[in-house]
Amino acid sequence: MNSHIERHMRSLKCECLNKMTFFGEASLRRALDEFVAHYHGERNHQGLGDELIEPGAEVGRAEGKVACRNRRGGLLRYYYRKAA
Repeated sequence: MNSHIERHMRSLKCECLNKMTFFGEASLRRALDEFVAHYHGERNHQGLGDELIEPGAEVGRAEGKVACRNRRGGLLRYYYRKAA
């Protein structure tokens, strides 16, 4: 298996699946969708020089109020600056 996929799966298991209880397939799918969105657009990756895989337009803003996006009840958090 590709080492990138193995790291992705290990992160998914450690950061999401091991910390939650799921009530059916729909609950699991929502958690997976939220984690993938966080993993690709909100989580820094050491292997990429602490950069995001798919950075949003808010990345790099120096001004504006700091906001926090919570996913999975606060398990996954992303801090960013709102547009000024």
